[in-house]
Amino acid sequence: MAVPTSKAELLTSIKTTFDRLMSDLSRVPQDRARESTMTGHAKGTLMSPADLVAYLIGWNELVLKWLDHDDRGESVDYPETGFRWNQLGLLAQKFYADHNALEWQALLARLENAKSALVTTITDRSDDELYDSAWYGKWTKGRMIQFNTSSPYANARTRLRAWLKAQG
Repeated sequence: MAVPTSKAELLTSIKTTFDRLMSDLSRVPQDRARESTMTGHAKGTLMSPADLVAYLIGWNELVLKWLDHDDRGESVDYPETGFRWNQLGLLAQKFYADHNALEWQALLARLENAKSALVTTITDRSDDELYDSAWYGKWTKGRMIQFNTSSPYANARTRLRAWLKAQG
């Protein structure tokens, strides 16, 4: 899928990749959702399908936090307070732990809610706000949103499909 360059393209990309991912997530047996047999986000680690969903929730909610702070004129601590960009494996581990107590269906519902909140906030913004100026470094808001929503959805789907195939 091409890199979105407008609000409409971004919303289409999010919808398409999310819907495909959710279709595959629906194939995960609930009793296997916590099996840590998938390559993790940090080198040498394993994760479960539930951890994969927790990772996506974590990033979606971070984007919402970034946008909220920016909207209120507050500084944004990228990627997250206490983490640097070279510590994303540790951040992934935090996301897994943050959502470890949630049951499979609750995780899926929380991911859906985070995605829906992102769609709402994107819809409320103009193309100019999303794509006409840099927001973080050289990246626009639209591109930062895409980096942390539709791109990870597609990546997660690839990981999940390989896991499902290996599980038989």
